[in-house]
Amino acid sequence: MSIDIAKYPTLALVETPDDLRLLPKETLPKLCDELRQYLLNSVSRSSGHFASGLGTIELTVALHYVYQTPFDNLIWDVGHQAYPHKILTGRRDRIDTIRHKNGLHAFPWREESEYDVLSVGHSSTSISAGVGMAVAAARENRNRKTVCVIGDGAITAGMAFEAMNHGGDIKSDMLVILNDNEMSISENVGALNNHLAQLLSGKLYTTLREGGKKVFSGLPPIKDLLKKNGRTH
Repeated sequence: MSIDIAKYPTLALVETPDDLRLLPKETLPKLCDELRQYLLNSVSRSSGHFASGLGTIELTVALHYVYQTPFDNLIWDVGHQAYPHKILTGRRDRIDTIRHKNGLHAFPWREESEYDVLSVGHSSTSISAGVGMAVAAARENRNRKTVCVIGDGAITAGMAFEAMNHGGDIKSDMLVILNDNEMSISENVGALNNHLAQLLSGKLYTTLREGGKKVFSGLPPIKDLLKKNGRTH
């Protein structure tokens, strides 16, 4: 499916994250709007699981904009969140082939792209894999970062907790992002899910979120701060 430049003028400029990082930061909201619409129009034809991906549009753009993928490791758990990631990493014109013969894989797949650092479907494997990658990156000593994006359903598994227990002891550069999107295949249950729901609906979370917006509204963008610290190339 070739992209309609008139309909998606900003997204048409982005074949890879290298292209994305050339865009002025003020164009990113428009890119997110176009990316969301493109995902809806393309994946709805292929019967893919695109609902969870709709909730990671801004997150995906931000991660690829700030981190130097594929040099930096970006791991998605579970893979349904990664459809916007596929669109921004050289597979935009084939995204409607998901679940078709000889089409794109429905999940991140190492043989498909250098941006897919872990072949993954379901679930809860990202943090343990990320720990290994972060330890290896530390020994490599090239300032390689590792980011794991894990869903609220996946984080309830024992493997994820064991990995967090291990990851808390290492000094490597690793970030874990909890995407609490309530998009599990079936309804989430248990004490952890209930606790997350209370946190997100509580006054403390709302106060911190709004306070954070006020604090950061007067600061330079994250990318500019990173540039000043020599992080970006």
